[in-house]
This record gives sequence, C-alpha cells and structure tokens, in this order.
Amino acid sequence: MPRDEKERVLAVEAAGLFARGRFQGCLPGASPYLHYLFEPRHGRYLERALAEDDPAWKQVIPYVLLAHAGRLLSYQRGQASGEARLRALVSIGWGGHIRPEDASLFAPAGRESYLRAMERELAEELSWPAGARRSDRIVGLINDDSLPVGRVHIGVVHIWEMSSGEVEKRERKIVSPRWLSPEELLAAEMFERLETWSQLCLRHWPELQAQPGWSPSAACD
Repeated sequence: MPRDEKERVLAVEAAGLFARGRFQGCLPGASPYLHYLFEPRHGRYLERALAEDDPAWKQVIPYVLLAHAGRLLSYQRGQASGEARLRALVSIGWGGHIRPEDASLFAPAGRESYLRAMERELAEELSWPAGARRSDRIVGLINDDSLPVGRVHIGVVHIWEMSSGEVEKRERKIVSPRWLSPEELLAAEMFERLETWSQLCLRHWPELQAQPGWSPSAACD
C-alpha cells in the first residue's frame, strides 16, 4: 500500500516494551514481550511520518514466514515498496504496518485487531488456493537497533505452514517470488542480498520452527 502523508500506524513505547530487558536480534519465544505488546492499553496509533524518526516508539510489524515442503517463500522488494530503506533487498518476511481501520471499540489496538490487519495485509500481497494455509504461529520477535529502520520497528515473527506452494503475488512491489530452502538462503551469495530481519530469522530458523506458538493465555516467562 502506498504511503499516505497522514497514515497512522500501531506502535508501542520502547521504554515499556524493554522494561523486561533490551535484546538485539531475533528472540525465539519472547513471551513476556509479546504479552506487553498485545496488551491493548500499550498500543497507540501514531502518524507514520513522525514515528519513522522517533526511536522512543517501536512500530509493530507482522513478519510472516511462509513455509512449504521445507522451503520458504522469498522475494525481492521492488521500487514500489513503501519502505525506501529496504528496496532491492531480498526478503522472506511478508506483512506490513498495522493501521487503525482494523481496530474497534472491543479490540482497540490488541491482538484481534492486529491479526485482522495482518490477514488483510497478506491478502493484498498474495493469493493462494482455498485451504492452502494450514496454521499460523507467533514464534518470536525481532529487534534490530543496528540500523535506522530497525531502531523504530519491532517485528512479530509468524510461521504460516502452507499445504500448497501455489502462491501468487498481487502487488507490483513484489519481485521474483520463489520457494527456497534454508540452505539455499544461507549460501553466502544469497545471504548477503537479504535484508537484516531475514538474515536474523534464518540464523534462528531451527529455534523458531521448534516454538509451539505464543498465545495470550500462556504464562509469562
């Protein structure tokens, strides 16, 4: 979706999120952080133009890894991508910013509105046959303070297990989607072309795969 000058996106205060300890990189599991992040009173919709330059806030991004037959769906971010700092890089993460149109009186900025927004975002990017998606698990978080784009975002890592590899792109910003094995993605030539969040997920892929999936009813670690 093209960026709107008045676009608002979901964010949480960095100080509150990291009151349980700041981490760098990909954190499989991440239950205490996820409980904080999905508590509706902690979320706020901010103007994206301001949030992009304010590391006091972390914009919440679903980062969905599509898995099928031991492979992950990769693509290159095209020139139409909404995040200019990531254009031309290869990614295995699907999804984008969470906007207020999916919030309601009963789910202002919590898990249900987040999941609705994530579903809509993926449906805008991709199409797949009915019944092809078998499961969705939240398996960890990504925080990368080493780059300007990472300092203002927090990534919620999902794994979608797909029963079919028949997935088609629906947006111009997605270039050359293809299924690749973790081994192919970790090969030096390909790995260097990946955006940082994808590199972090691949380094922890076995641990992420082993996660049963976070649920709001799970006890905090």
